Amino acid sequence: MRSQTSRISHKKRQDNTIIMSSSLLLFFHLMMLLTSVCHAELHYLGLSNTTMHEVQEDNNNSLRTHGRCTNRDISISQSRDTGAPGIPQYIVQIVNTCVFGCAPSDIHLHCGWFASARIVNPRTFKRVSFDDCLVNGGRPLRSSQTIRFTYSNSFVYPLRFRSARFC
Repeated sequence: MRSQTSRISHKKRQDNTIIMSSSLLLFFHLMMLLTSVCHAELHYLGLSNTTMHEVQEDNNNSLRTHGRCTNRDISISQSRDTGAPGIPQYIVQIVNTCVFGCAPSDIHLHCGWFASARIVNPRTFKRVSFDDCLVNGGRPLRSSQTIRFTYSNSFVYPLRFRSARFC
């Protein structure tokens, strides 16, 4: 009976240790998150002595947190829509990942002879000449804004950043 009580007591201590370790780990992660958010906010307000470029390079964030937007802040991705019968369809997403700074406008992509069997809204995406497609009708792409469209063709068109106006 005594050894069983001893085993139960030992088991409770192990459980308490695991709970305490998990709690400390959770606390540590929350503090890291809070520190990151506060640092970014202080910097945005001009109260930090590090530059936004340092934050970007050190943390390699998916949402870039530096003072000026660049072509690296325009994320272009596409995937095949496997659920669509008939001519293959491709879903394109273009996102402005820049958090601070003005919104880029007049965004152009390299797009070859882009064409689609399915109509693509020309205010969303339009080929203006060979290897030159205009995004969002030239209007600014706000922070975290996503332009999304689907096109149909027997093959995928490689889409790459070409140019944009960054204030």
